[in-house]
Amino acid sequence: MTGPLPTRTPAAVTAPAPIPRRTAGRVPFRLAFPPVSGVVRPRLVAVCAGLAVATFLMFCWGMSMGEIPLGLSDVVRAVLGTGDPGTRLIVQELRLPRATTGLLVGIAFGISGALFQTMTLNPLASPDMIGITQGAGAAVVAGLVLGWDAGLSTQSLGLAGALAAALLVYVLAWKRGTTGYRIVLVGIGISWICTSVTDYLMARGGQFQAQASLGWLVGNLNGRGWNEVGPLAVAMAALVPVSLLLGRRLRTLQLGDDVAKGLGTAVQPVRLATLLTGVGLVAFGTAAAGPVAFVALAAPQVAQRLARTAWPPPVAAGLTGALMVLGADLAARELIPDTELPVGVVTGVLGAPVLLWLLVRANRVGSGG
Repeated sequence: MTGPLPTRTPAAVTAPAPIPRRTAGRVPFRLAFPPVSGVVRPRLVAVCAGLAVATFLMFCWGMSMGEIPLGLSDVVRAVLGTGDPGTRLIVQELRLPRATTGLLVGIAFGISGALFQTMTLNPLASPDMIGITQGAGAAVVAGLVLGWDAGLSTQSLGLAGALAAALLVYVLAWKRGTTGYRIVLVGIGISWICTSVTDYLMARGGQFQAQASLGWLVGNLNGRGWNEVGPLAVAMAALVPVSLLLGRRLRTLQLGDDVAKGLGTAVQPVRLATLLTGVGLVAFGTAAAGPVAFVALAAPQVAQRLARTAWPPPVAAGLTGALMVLGADLAARELIPDTELPVGVVTGVLGAPVLLWLLVRANRVGSGG
């Protein structure tokens, strides 16, 4: 008896597992618990490590210089609480508060500049340019000249002025939401208004008041103590982790608001949180040392080019800012014999060429307007 031959069902053919594509300079990782995934960039890690070492060396080197020179090893032992009692007194009571203030102020300005430049997609956007530091300066000068400083410290006035300027920028830039472009334009206008108010108040005040105001406006680490370090350290302990958490959300904003919304990013809340975090960092930094010029502008751009990323990396920008402030403070003390310049004078001299270079580069690539 013949019949149709049985047909054999072909075995299911399984496609070979796709070979993961390697991306130059990035190593993906995933942790089972807690469920965290991300990308490790070896160059960025190496740059941050190098900047951390250079910042630590500059931190110790600055404390070794002075009327009584000290060795780097002596400074490190004094910071750790060991070594000669006389050296510990010099370092811990006289030099460490100033160096710590410069370190924290540089980190705060660098991270704040990175947040503003990433949020606005503009390398020229920094607290120096959009009125934040000018608002702090106007408040401090008003307190000194008009007598509003009764019961208020310079730190309190600077913090209040920076927050008021930021709120004004955000409100005036609001039009069914905000954009980085409108924040920059409104911020430039606010900065000039605050600068004009400051100039008028200094012209109205007396010679002593004008000198006191000018000494703070240029950015200065002279005479800084633990009273300035404490509030700044507490603020940074709260704001720096927030700025790092906002980093990934900010990178989606670089794709445009519509794309960011499609990817699940709440655009306006993220932008507001970024603005408040950046303003908080620069406000406390300005309150501690005055508006140290160009650090928030230059540090993120230097860090971005060192790390070769598409955006200013916050950690590298903070370390670069700290290195800039500490180096500028050392130069301010040692550049001219028997003369101690304000740190803001040195950062201004170094930062002005960076600003010109950014303007020229923006015009060449067609983004300068």
